[in-house]
Amino acid sequence: MPPSHNYPSDVKDDEWVFVARCLALLREEAPQRRHPLRALFSALRYLGHTGCQWRYLPHDLPPWQAIYQQWTRWRAEYPGV
Repeated sequence: MPPSHNYPSDVKDDEWVFVARCLALLREEAPQRRHPLRALFSALRYLGHTGCQWRYLPHDLPPWQAIYQQWTRWRAEYPGV
């Protein structure tokens, strides 16, 4: 996957330090992980900021299916957030 553009919604370094430990439900080297967690989180932020549909996410972000799958894991882990 080519590096993504810098979007205004991308997670900043200081924000990432704060949330990364909460979002890491799997080890970084887990075999099923194909996309960096930070890229998935930034893509979710893009989705939230723009209100676009899953399938309309820019193609330089991870595939929408991977983002959606990770979002469902986070939602199940933190149901009231």
